[in-house]
Amino acid sequence: MATSPRSSSFGLLEPEALHQLSSMELRAQLIVEGFITGMHKSPYHGFSVEFAEHRPYNAGDDIRHVDWRVFAKSDRYYIKQYEEETNLRHYVVLDTSSSMNYRPTPTSISKLHYSAYLAAGLSYLMVKQRDATGLLTFADEVEEHIEPSTTAAHLRRVFLALEHTLKRPSEEPSGRRGTGLLAALHDISDRVHRRAFIVILTDLLDPSLNPESLQRALRHLRSRGHEVLLLHVLHRASEVNLEGYDGPVILEDMETGKEQVLQPHQIRTAYQEEVRNFTETVRRICLENRIGFEHMDTAATYHSALSAYLNRRKRFH
Repeated sequence: MATSPRSSSFGLLEPEALHQLSSMELRAQLIVEGFITGMHKSPYHGFSVEFAEHRPYNAGDDIRHVDWRVFAKSDRYYIKQYEEETNLRHYVVLDTSSSMNYRPTPTSISKLHYSAYLAAGLSYLMVKQRDATGLLTFADEVEEHIEPSTTAAHLRRVFLALEHTLKRPSEEPSGRRGTGLLAALHDISDRVHRRAFIVILTDLLDPSLNPESLQRALRHLRSRGHEVLLLHVLHRASEVNLEGYDGPVILEDMETGKEQVLQPHQIRTAYQEEVRNFTETVRRICLENRIGFEHMDTAATYHSALSAYLNRRKRFH
Protein backbone atom coordinates (compact mmCIF):
# COMPACT_ATOMS: atom_id res chain seq x y z
CA MET A 1 0.00 0.00 0.00
CA ALA A 2 1.35 3.43 -0.89
CA THR A 3 1.99 5.73 2.03
CA SER A 4 1.26 9.44 1.99
CA PRO A 5 4.15 11.85 2.43
CA ARG A 6 4.90 12.70 6.05
CA SER A 7 4.46 16.25 7.24
CA SER A 8 5.90 17.95 10.28
CA SER A 9 4.28 20.57 12.51
CA PHE A 10 2.59 23.52 10.77
CA GLY A 11 2.00 21.34 7.70
CA LEU A 12 5.57 21.68 6.45
CA LEU A 13 6.54 18.68 4.39
CA GLU A 14 9.73 16.90 5.43
CA PRO A 15 12.54 16.70 2.84
CA GLU A 16 12.61 12.90 2.94
CA ALA A 17 8.88 12.84 2.13
CA LEU A 18 9.35 15.22 -0.79
CA HIS A 19 12.09 12.93 -2.07
CA GLN A 20 9.48 10.20 -2.59
CA LEU A 21 7.54 12.33 -5.09
CA SER A 22 8.25 12.17 -8.80
CA SER A 23 7.26 15.67 -9.92
CA MET A 24 9.46 18.72 -9.28
CA GLU A 25 6.42 20.96 -9.77
CA LEU A 26 4.46 19.07 -7.10
CA ARG A 27 7.39 19.32 -4.70
CA ALA A 28 7.56 23.07 -5.26
CA GLN A 29 3.84 23.52 -4.66
CA LEU A 30 3.91 21.47 -1.47
CA ILE A 31 6.94 23.35 -0.11
CA VAL A 32 5.30 26.73 -0.64
CA GLU A 33 1.75 25.82 0.33
CA GLY A 34 2.94 23.99 3.45
CA PHE A 35 5.02 27.01 4.39
CA ILE A 36 2.13 29.45 3.99
CA THR A 37 -0.17 27.14 5.99
CA GLY A 38 2.50 26.96 8.67
CA MET A 39 2.80 30.72 8.90
CA HIS A 40 -0.93 31.06 9.48
CA LYS A 41 -0.73 28.59 12.38
CA SER A 42 2.46 29.92 13.91
CA PRO A 43 3.62 33.06 15.73
CA TYR A 44 4.14 34.52 12.25
CA HIS A 45 0.39 35.21 12.02
CA GLY A 46 -0.19 38.37 10.03
CA PHE A 47 2.97 37.76 8.00
CA SER A 48 2.10 36.37 4.62
CA VAL A 49 3.03 36.48 0.98
CA GLU A 50 2.11 39.96 -0.25
CA PHE A 51 0.13 40.52 -3.41
CA ALA A 52 2.51 41.61 -6.10
CA GLU A 53 0.22 44.37 -7.35
CA HIS A 54 -0.06 46.13 -3.96
CA ARG A 55 2.15 47.23 -1.12
CA PRO A 56 1.27 48.87 2.21
CA TYR A 57 1.03 52.65 2.22
CA ASN A 58 4.05 54.46 3.67
CA ALA A 59 4.19 58.05 4.87
CA GLY A 60 5.07 60.27 1.93
CA ASP A 61 3.50 58.07 -0.77
CA ASP A 62 1.36 59.84 -3.34
CA ILE A 63 -2.28 59.29 -2.26
CA ARG A 64 -3.30 59.21 -5.94
CA HIS A 65 -1.96 55.64 -5.99
CA VAL A 66 -3.99 54.45 -2.99
CA ASP A 67 -6.33 51.59 -3.91
CA TRP A 68 -9.58 52.82 -2.38
CA ARG A 69 -11.45 49.62 -3.21
CA VAL A 70 -9.02 47.64 -1.10
CA PHE A 71 -9.36 50.26 1.65
CA ALA A 72 -13.15 49.91 1.60
CA LYS A 73 -12.83 46.15 2.14
CA SER A 74 -9.94 46.04 4.60
CA ASP A 75 -9.85 49.50 6.22
CA ARG A 76 -6.13 49.52 5.38
CA TYR A 77 -4.23 51.65 2.89
CA TYR A 78 -2.47 49.92 0.00
CA ILE A 79 -0.59 51.46 -2.90
CA LYS A 80 -1.13 50.27 -6.46
CA GLN A 81 2.09 49.20 -8.09
CA TYR A 82 2.47 48.92 -11.81
CA GLU A 83 3.92 45.89 -13.53
CA GLU A 84 7.34 47.40 -14.15
CA GLU A 85 7.58 48.19 -10.42
CA THR A 86 6.46 44.81 -9.12
CA ASN A 87 8.31 42.42 -11.42
CA LEU A 88 11.49 42.00 -9.44
CA ARG A 89 14.26 39.92 -11.00
CA HIS A 90 15.59 36.88 -9.15
CA TYR A 91 18.21 34.24 -9.72
CA VAL A 92 18.53 31.01 -7.78
CA VAL A 93 22.18 29.93 -7.88
CA LEU A 94 22.70 26.21 -7.24
CA ASP A 95 25.98 24.48 -6.39
CA THR A 96 26.04 21.13 -8.25
CA SER A 97 29.59 20.04 -7.33
CA SER A 98 30.27 16.49 -6.15
CA SER A 99 30.37 17.43 -2.47
CA MET A 100 26.68 18.32 -2.79
CA ASN A 101 25.98 14.64 -3.51
CA TYR A 102 26.82 13.80 0.10
CA ARG A 103 24.17 11.92 2.07
CA PRO A 104 24.67 10.47 5.58
CA THR A 105 23.17 7.09 4.64
CA PRO A 106 22.40 5.42 1.30
CA THR A 107 18.68 6.09 1.80
CA SER A 108 19.02 9.71 2.96
CA ILE A 109 18.36 12.77 0.84
CA SER A 110 21.53 14.35 -0.55
CA LYS A 111 22.47 18.00 -0.17
CA LEU A 112 21.98 18.41 -3.92
CA HIS A 113 18.45 16.95 -3.88
CA TYR A 114 17.56 19.03 -0.84
CA SER A 115 18.86 22.20 -2.52
CA ALA A 116 17.22 21.46 -5.87
CA TYR A 117 13.83 21.02 -4.18
CA LEU A 118 14.36 24.29 -2.32
CA ALA A 119 15.35 25.99 -5.59
CA ALA A 120 12.11 24.72 -7.13
CA GLY A 121 10.07 25.99 -4.18
CA LEU A 122 11.72 29.41 -4.27
CA SER A 123 11.18 29.69 -8.03
CA TYR A 124 7.53 28.71 -7.64
CA LEU A 125 7.05 31.30 -4.89
CA MET A 126 8.75 34.02 -6.93
CA VAL A 127 6.57 33.46 -9.98
CA LYS A 128 3.44 33.34 -7.82
CA GLN A 129 4.44 36.82 -6.63
CA ARG A 130 4.75 37.82 -10.30
CA ASP A 131 8.48 38.21 -9.89
CA ALA A 132 10.80 37.08 -12.68
CA THR A 133 12.94 34.12 -11.70
CA GLY A 134 16.02 32.65 -13.35
CA LEU A 135 18.41 29.79 -12.60
CA LEU A 136 22.20 29.50 -12.54
CA THR A 137 24.00 26.25 -11.73
CA PHE A 138 27.71 25.76 -11.23
CA ALA A 139 30.35 23.22 -10.25
CA ASP A 140 33.86 24.31 -11.19
CA GLU A 141 32.26 26.89 -13.53
CA VAL A 142 28.82 28.28 -14.38
CA GLU A 143 26.86 25.69 -16.39
CA GLU A 144 23.11 26.31 -16.70
CA HIS A 145 22.06 29.93 -17.19
CA ILE A 146 18.34 30.61 -17.55
CA GLU A 147 17.35 34.27 -17.74
CA PRO A 148 14.52 35.43 -15.44
CA SER A 149 10.90 35.37 -16.62
CA THR A 150 7.45 35.23 -15.03
CA THR A 151 5.58 32.81 -17.28
CA ALA A 152 4.30 29.36 -16.35
CA ALA A 153 6.14 27.88 -19.34
CA HIS A 154 9.38 29.41 -18.10
CA LEU A 155 8.83 27.98 -14.62
CA ARG A 156 8.41 24.52 -16.15
CA ARG A 157 11.73 25.05 -17.94
CA VAL A 158 13.37 25.78 -14.57
CA PHE A 159 11.85 22.60 -13.11
CA LEU A 160 13.15 20.54 -16.04
CA ALA A 161 16.62 22.01 -15.62
CA LEU A 162 16.59 21.10 -11.93
CA GLU A 163 15.47 17.56 -12.71
CA HIS A 164 18.30 17.22 -15.24
CA THR A 165 20.75 18.50 -12.63
CA LEU A 166 19.73 15.69 -10.29
CA LYS A 167 20.23 13.07 -13.01
CA ARG A 168 23.64 14.36 -14.09
CA PRO A 169 25.85 12.66 -11.42
CA SER A 170 24.72 9.20 -12.51
CA GLU A 171 25.36 10.07 -16.18
CA GLU A 172 28.99 11.10 -15.69
CA PRO A 173 31.67 8.37 -15.76
CA SER A 174 33.93 9.88 -13.10
CA GLY A 175 31.14 11.35 -11.00
CA ARG A 176 33.61 13.93 -9.65
CA ARG A 177 32.94 17.63 -10.08
CA GLY A 178 34.99 20.25 -8.28
CA THR A 179 33.67 23.41 -6.63
CA GLY A 180 34.40 26.82 -8.11
CA LEU A 181 32.15 28.92 -5.89
CA LEU A 182 34.36 32.01 -5.92
CA ALA A 183 34.93 31.90 -9.68
CA ALA A 184 31.20 31.36 -10.20
CA LEU A 185 30.29 34.38 -8.05
CA HIS A 186 32.64 36.61 -10.05
CA ASP A 187 31.25 35.17 -13.30
CA ILE A 188 27.68 35.79 -12.15
CA SER A 189 28.57 39.37 -11.20
CA ASP A 190 29.78 39.92 -14.77
CA ARG A 191 26.84 38.09 -16.41
CA VAL A 192 23.93 39.65 -14.50
CA HIS A 193 23.92 43.31 -15.50
CA ARG A 194 20.49 44.34 -14.26
CA ARG A 195 19.92 44.58 -10.52
CA ALA A 196 18.56 41.31 -9.15
CA PHE A 197 17.87 39.33 -5.99
CA ILE A 198 20.33 36.43 -5.94
CA VAL A 199 19.78 33.39 -3.70
CA ILE A 200 22.83 31.11 -3.45
CA LEU A 201 22.52 27.45 -2.36
CA THR A 202 25.90 25.88 -1.54
CA ASP A 203 27.77 23.81 1.05
CA LEU A 204 30.69 26.31 0.85
CA LEU A 205 33.18 23.48 0.29
CA ASP A 206 35.52 25.26 -2.09
CA PRO A 207 39.25 24.58 -1.51
CA SER A 208 40.13 28.09 -2.75
CA LEU A 209 37.80 29.75 -0.25
CA ASN A 210 39.32 31.94 2.43
CA PRO A 211 37.99 35.08 4.16
CA GLU A 212 39.72 37.47 1.76
CA SER A 213 38.64 35.67 -1.42
CA LEU A 214 35.05 35.28 -0.20
CA GLN A 215 34.95 38.95 0.77
CA ARG A 216 36.06 39.96 -2.73
CA ALA A 217 33.55 37.69 -4.47
CA LEU A 218 30.59 38.85 -2.39
CA ARG A 219 31.60 42.50 -2.68
CA HIS A 220 31.73 42.04 -6.45
CA LEU A 221 28.10 40.86 -6.38
CA ARG A 222 27.02 43.70 -4.10
CA SER A 223 28.86 46.28 -6.22
CA ARG A 224 26.37 45.48 -9.00
CA GLY A 225 23.52 46.48 -6.70
CA HIS A 226 22.26 42.92 -6.20
CA GLU A 227 20.44 41.80 -3.06
CA VAL A 228 22.05 38.53 -1.94
CA LEU A 229 20.92 35.68 0.31
CA LEU A 230 23.47 32.93 1.02
CA LEU A 231 21.99 29.60 2.17
CA HIS A 232 24.61 27.24 3.65
CA VAL A 233 23.43 23.66 3.06
CA LEU A 234 24.72 20.77 5.20
CA HIS A 235 23.64 17.75 7.20
CA ARG A 236 24.27 19.02 10.72
CA ALA A 237 24.23 15.73 12.60
CA SER A 238 26.94 14.06 10.50
CA GLU A 239 28.86 16.98 8.97
CA VAL A 240 29.05 19.17 12.07
CA ASN A 241 28.46 16.87 15.05
CA LEU A 242 30.12 13.78 13.50
CA GLU A 243 27.23 11.62 14.71
CA GLY A 244 26.80 8.07 13.46
CA TYR A 245 30.48 7.24 13.34
CA ASP A 246 31.66 4.44 15.67
CA GLY A 247 35.32 3.48 15.64
CA PRO A 248 37.74 4.37 12.86
CA VAL A 249 36.23 5.66 9.62
CA ILE A 250 37.54 6.27 6.13
CA LEU A 251 36.62 9.73 4.90
CA GLU A 252 36.61 10.26 1.15
CA ASP A 253 36.80 13.62 -0.56
CA MET A 254 33.87 13.41 -2.98
CA GLU A 255 35.51 15.82 -5.41
CA THR A 256 39.05 14.39 -5.53
CA GLY A 257 38.65 10.80 -4.32
CA LYS A 258 41.35 11.30 -1.66
CA GLU A 259 40.83 9.11 1.43
CA GLN A 260 41.89 9.49 5.06
CA VAL A 261 41.42 7.22 8.09
CA LEU A 262 40.20 9.03 11.20
CA GLN A 263 39.00 8.36 14.72
CA PRO A 264 36.00 10.71 15.13
CA HIS A 265 36.16 10.76 18.92
CA GLN A 266 39.75 12.04 18.76
CA ILE A 267 39.05 14.99 16.48
CA ARG A 268 35.43 15.87 17.28
CA THR A 269 36.11 18.82 19.60
CA ALA A 270 38.80 20.41 17.44
CA TYR A 271 36.78 19.75 14.28
CA GLN A 272 33.64 21.36 15.67
CA GLU A 273 35.66 24.39 16.74
CA GLU A 274 37.01 24.74 13.19
CA VAL A 275 33.52 24.47 11.73
CA ARG A 276 32.20 27.04 14.20
CA ASN A 277 35.02 29.48 13.41
CA PHE A 278 34.50 29.02 9.67
CA THR A 279 30.75 29.62 9.75
CA GLU A 280 31.08 32.60 12.06
CA THR A 281 33.63 34.10 9.68
CA VAL A 282 31.23 33.64 6.76
CA ARG A 283 28.40 35.12 8.80
CA ARG A 284 30.53 38.16 9.69
CA ILE A 285 31.54 38.73 6.06
CA CYS A 286 27.89 38.51 4.99
CA LEU A 287 26.86 40.94 7.72
CA GLU A 288 29.58 43.42 6.72
CA ASN A 289 28.33 43.31 3.14
CA ARG A 290 24.62 43.43 4.05
CA ILE A 291 24.06 39.90 2.76
CA GLY A 292 21.58 37.48 4.29
CA PHE A 293 23.05 34.25 5.67
CA GLU A 294 21.13 31.17 6.81
CA HIS A 295 22.11 27.61 7.74
CA MET A 296 20.05 24.92 6.01
CA ASP A 297 20.05 21.45 7.60
CA THR A 298 19.02 18.75 5.13
CA ALA A 299 17.16 17.01 7.96
CA ALA A 300 14.94 20.07 8.52
CA THR A 301 12.04 21.63 6.63
CA TYR A 302 12.40 24.62 4.33
CA HIS A 303 10.66 27.04 6.69
CA SER A 304 13.72 29.12 7.64
CA ALA A 305 14.89 29.49 4.03
CA LEU A 306 11.52 30.74 2.79
CA SER A 307 11.18 33.08 5.78
CA ALA A 308 14.68 34.45 5.14
CA TYR A 309 13.84 34.95 1.47
CA LEU A 310 10.61 36.84 2.17
CA ASN A 311 12.28 39.00 4.82
CA ARG A 312 15.06 39.96 2.39
CA ARG A 313 12.58 40.52 -0.44
CA LYS A 314 10.84 43.23 1.60
CA ARG A 315 14.05 45.25 1.36
CA PHE A 316 14.47 44.80 -2.38
CA HIS A 317 12.82 47.60 -4.33
